[in-house]
Amino acid sequence: MLDYSLNIAGSEWLIIIFVALVLILGTGKLPGAAKKLGKVVNEYNKAKNEIQENMKEVTEQVPKISGPVGTEREKLEAIAKSVGVKVEDKTDDDLQKIISGKIGQKKIDELEKNE
Repeated sequence: MLDYSLNIAGSEWLIIIFVALVLILGTGKLPGAAKKLGKVVNEYNKAKNEIQENMKEVTEQVPKISGPVGTEREKLEAIAKSVGVKVEDKTDDDLQKIISGKIGQKKIDELEKNE
């Protein structure tokens, strides 16, 4: 049995692809194709950067908890304080409803801001 191995390196693949593109598109269409490819890469980078910025904003909004939180009540209080809710004289259910309302309102405000 014959074993043919091409042993083509990465830079050689680039040359082969470039030659194939020139043969398929011709020299006249190649600059236009390169320009379109550049626009696609640019849009991809913009979207990637926007997602990274959104992730950074979200992580900055998450409350900083220095140590482990022991109970569900402590978790609720930490979240409530981070969104500006006073926790005194409120039950766990009250805090959950208020936090949900605050978070939902922030999303509505952000959507209205984007319109």
